[in-house]
Amino acid sequence: MNKINQDLQRERDKCTFNIQELTTLIDGGPEKTRERKDRENVMLSKREVFDGVPEEYLSHKERYENAIRNSVIAFSLVRKMQEEGKTSISNYRDVVGGLLGSSVLRDGSPLGLHYIMFMPAILNQGNEEQQEKWLPRAWNCSIIGSYAQTELGHGTFIRGLETTATYDAAAKQFVLHSPTLTAYKWWPGGLGQTANYCIVVAQLYTKGQCHGIHSFIIQVRDEETHMPLPGLKIGEIGAKLGLNAVNNGFLGFDNFRIPRTNMLMKHAQVLEDGTYVKSRHSKLNYGAMVFVRVVIVFDMVNYLSKAVTIAIRFSAVRRQCQLKAGEAECQILDYVTQQHKLLVCVAAAHAFRITANKLWVTFNEVNEQLVEGNMQRLPELHALACCLKAVTTADTAACVERCRLACGGHGYMMSSSLPLTYGLVTAACTYEGENTVLLLQTARFLVKTYQQLDSKTLTPTVAYLKSAAADGFCDSWSNTTDGIIRGFQVVAMRKIGQCVTVMTNRVNRGMSFEDAWNMTSVQLVAAAEAHCRVIIMSTFLEEVQEMSRTVSPQLKDVLYQLVELYCVYWALEKLSDLLLYTPISQKEVELLRLWYEETLTKLRPNAVGLVDAFDLRDEMLQSTLGSYDGRVYERLMEEAMKSPLNAEPVNHTFHKYLKPFMQGKL
Repeated sequence: MNKINQDLQRERDKCTFNIQELTTLIDGGPEKTRERKDRENVMLSKREVFDGVPEEYLSHKERYENAIRNSVIAFSLVRKMQEEGKTSISNYRDVVGGLLGSSVLRDGSPLGLHYIMFMPAILNQGNEEQQEKWLPRAWNCSIIGSYAQTELGHGTFIRGLETTATYDAAAKQFVLHSPTLTAYKWWPGGLGQTANYCIVVAQLYTKGQCHGIHSFIIQVRDEETHMPLPGLKIGEIGAKLGLNAVNNGFLGFDNFRIPRTNMLMKHAQVLEDGTYVKSRHSKLNYGAMVFVRVVIVFDMVNYLSKAVTIAIRFSAVRRQCQLKAGEAECQILDYVTQQHKLLVCVAAAHAFRITANKLWVTFNEVNEQLVEGNMQRLPELHALACCLKAVTTADTAACVERCRLACGGHGYMMSSSLPLTYGLVTAACTYEGENTVLLLQTARFLVKTYQQLDSKTLTPTVAYLKSAAADGFCDSWSNTTDGIIRGFQVVAMRKIGQCVTVMTNRVNRGMSFEDAWNMTSVQLVAAAEAHCRVIIMSTFLEEVQEMSRTVSPQLKDVLYQLVELYCVYWALEKLSDLLLYTPISQKEVELLRLWYEETLTKLRPNAVGLVDAFDLRDEMLQSTLGSYDGRVYERLMEEAMKSPLNAEPVNHTFHKYLKPFMQGKL
């Protein structure tokens, strides 16, 4: 093992808590830590995944081919773990989430959607016979699937999709067709060259009537030759800011026929004679979307943990300028501005992970209730998943960019892994629901809830609205984490209430409800975000309070400091809201700033220990700046020498172009 950079070692020596204790807490217990490490050991045993020319120097085609090679290696190991009984359909979120998150598959995988959407869609929307037919083949990857919903001309507005599936009762088949260019499916991961099956979302027509969007399982390529089937136009959409290994594709239909039984019929059915049997609840299909949004929140935790690990380790090694004249150049981590950039990102990673775990529990609870026919919490779950996906992806994109900028010019190097990570997280702001639209979905639920405050029992995540609306709930400001959360509850409640008032006034003046909603939409988005901040902060505090009963006193102190930093940071960021809706005073704002600075100072000695606790191996980070040993400059040079331009001292373009130009002979 390489010698550890002295500055980095000193940081570890002064850590006040047991790093392994925090790692175990993050993983969810010693057994979970062992399972994760076992999976990583299996993955890292395949050294060929890490060999060869760095991906930055490959062409678009070569990157795809490399991604297929690496994905087959990686998912072969997943299949081996399945055969050994180490993983099953019930826990594959952990396995695949870790694999696709901050793992060896740096730029995503063309097999990702197979696990994240294709199989969950069959589980959520397929009946027992369909699950028995398709899931075993999908689970062992004897077929590879994708999920095609978004079209060239329609994304978030699912009801506007143009692809049609018309039932032919005589042939007992559905005829899929793309009536326009804008009806072509666009963006499905792995569909370009990889998948041979696909879940397609289309407008269902039977007996001359449209019954809205439904899902169909469709074979798109021959299982032996992999050639596209007749009646399909299929290909890859081209290079993107990030996720270029995902192999996003397009798909068009020319009166393409599939059997009747290929419509996923768990909730709604088309009988042989074309009779349509309606779903008992139109919202049941939310399940697959909610599952994906839960996975996305966990992905953001992975990416954010990776970025802040790189930035904090680099900041411990990098020395720049003097704090005081005559002294040696200091670690940039000693600058409070650097701590301000980075430590809140550490806190956010913990807050998001804890909230994601709670969302996962809620998702499973509500799913169990759905099986029993209880739909009460389904709208709440949908609203919760929408706002958490929107806020965590936006915040993570901002935090990763902070981490990149905190590394100065070196953060701009592809070898730092930060530009690539930013490309991955900013993509999440638009896929699986554009963030603004998702916040408006949450706002719709909040407005309905607010209008029924006095007449119904509120579901758990919005129960605070009733107490926040009570007289005296926030008559005085308290500079505590509880006080800040209470203040944010009042902000959220009053923002929602203000939206309701504004829209009501507009409708009363003759404006249609739709126009009133549109005119108020900026305020509605802000209200939904405020609600989500309440959820994240309150969940973070509640879960840390629960954890503190079993952890060491040293770790307990650090966990509470992270909660305090996160809450105070957002109180200062949203100061205008607090000043507008709560009784916070100028003096208390000044005390908040002091509290924030003092908390940064308390956390500073543990900065490196906190990111070490994420336990991200160098092979997972793949960063010249973030390695455990801190050999930043040596690794930058080693990586630079891998550039194909350094393979020869003089490039042929010198003699062909540059020399004649310099000698005036062109």
